[in-house]
Amino acid sequence: MNTTKRGILTAALLAALVAAARPAAAKENSHALELARELNQAFIQVADDASPSVVVIRVAHKPNYSDQGNDTNPFLQMLPPQLRRQFQERFRGDSSGDNQRQRNQKPVFDAEGSGVVIRPNGYILTNRHVVDGADKIKVRFKDGKEYDAEIRGVDAQSDLAVIKIKADDLPAANFADSDKVKVGEFAIAIGAPFELDYSVTFGHVSAKGRNRIIPDPSMDQDFIQTDASINPGNSGGPLVNLDGDVIGINTMIRGLHTGIGFAIPSNLAKEVSDKLIADGKFTRAWLGLEIRALSEDTDYRDLVKGVKEGVVVRGIVQDGPAANSDLRLGDVITAVDGNKVTTSQELRQEVRSKQIGTPVTLSVVRNGDELKLKVRAAEWPDDATPAVNKFGSGSSGSAESVDLGMTVKPLTKDLARSYGVDMTNGLVITDVQSDGIAARKGLQAGDVITGVNQQSVTTLQDYRNALRNADVNKGVLLDFIREGVSRMVVLKDTGE
Repeated sequence: MNTTKRGILTAALLAALVAAARPAAAKENSHALELARELNQAFIQVADDASPSVVVIRVAHKPNYSDQGNDTNPFLQMLPPQLRRQFQERFRGDSSGDNQRQRNQKPVFDAEGSGVVIRPNGYILTNRHVVDGADKIKVRFKDGKEYDAEIRGVDAQSDLAVIKIKADDLPAANFADSDKVKVGEFAIAIGAPFELDYSVTFGHVSAKGRNRIIPDPSMDQDFIQTDASINPGNSGGPLVNLDGDVIGINTMIRGLHTGIGFAIPSNLAKEVSDKLIADGKFTRAWLGLEIRALSEDTDYRDLVKGVKEGVVVRGIVQDGPAANSDLRLGDVITAVDGNKVTTSQELRQEVRSKQIGTPVTLSVVRNGDELKLKVRAAEWPDDATPAVNKFGSGSSGSAESVDLGMTVKPLTKDLARSYGVDMTNGLVITDVQSDGIAARKGLQAGDVITGVNQQSVTTLQDYRNALRNADVNKGVLLDFIREGVSRMVVLKDTGE
């Protein structure tokens, strides 16, 4: 066969192969497009199914006559409405003329949020901060129907509230089991961001169990993190899955346009809302502890023996339920009534719904030994979070200086009065070096040291003896009291 014929045959064969491949490629493209269309239809279906249960909540507050002169204050204008009102109320006058004018003025609808119907007979779930301080509340549905609403119960620690309208046969949302939600699955947010009613955004579940988002240990924090776009006005609205079931209540964001939003898990939302409907409040059981997961407490983890997972007792409220128990600072709780706990939120969940007054059995590891300790659960008090004390710089005189970067003195009545602390056996910190180990760990003047490396200290000699064999490279365990709570901290030289 000559070269010319061979070239012709080769070209023909290649053409045939290309022609044969075209239908397969077209078929593959068609299949991919069909999958995309199905996913597209799924999102449309979710929005259609879930939106009728979502409501827009408008909140009115009585205008404050004495605030009118503050309208030009540029600082106040930059604040969110709820925070602006707090500042205005703090500084406003209280004349009888102003009060009379306020009574004659109509409420102004100056805030908006979202909510979700949880029962057909008019119960709606939203965030507490959406309806906080409301004088009037109006609820609007997607079909345009609007109702007056009243607050039936709020829970500050979870930032949840239930409101009620006079209506029946409402489209109540279905709640999914948030414990079964998986990181990475689709998440769809529905609400009224920036007064843009019934906006639908989608993303994914970015993380679960976020529990240190708000710098307030009294808050019940177990947030679902999502990158579905959430903005002001989405608060109180639902985060749903591809089945249209609620997996969380959208609550807050970390900066605009960051893709970092947080929702209260549906299981916690349902537990709280059921109690708010039944009793008008949610009663929590409380042990009076400050806790942290051992996995997150890297400094203490290097010192503890005999346990790899659990929850560290970092603080004990002095007049709390655990104060009279055998529980000690540094104990690692591994189970509550036989149920394993490895994170702070797991422990809170186990304790939260315990019957008030009943003993709770804690499985504890201490110095390598396994113990069973009982603490009688009490109702969480309204003042469970102590007020922050402002401490002075201390008084003059001799003191004991050590390489932990702080100065301490035996606590006397005069020093206790000076720093606003209760008299107890211990040493008060009178000075903290700004670049020392103590400062880096948050210790401050007025903290009362009660123990070093699990040895009680009441005198400077006790303090010296306890530190004699201490190694700041391995870590020094310090027990101290601040704001009525016994706490612990590990002082470790990290070379900073």
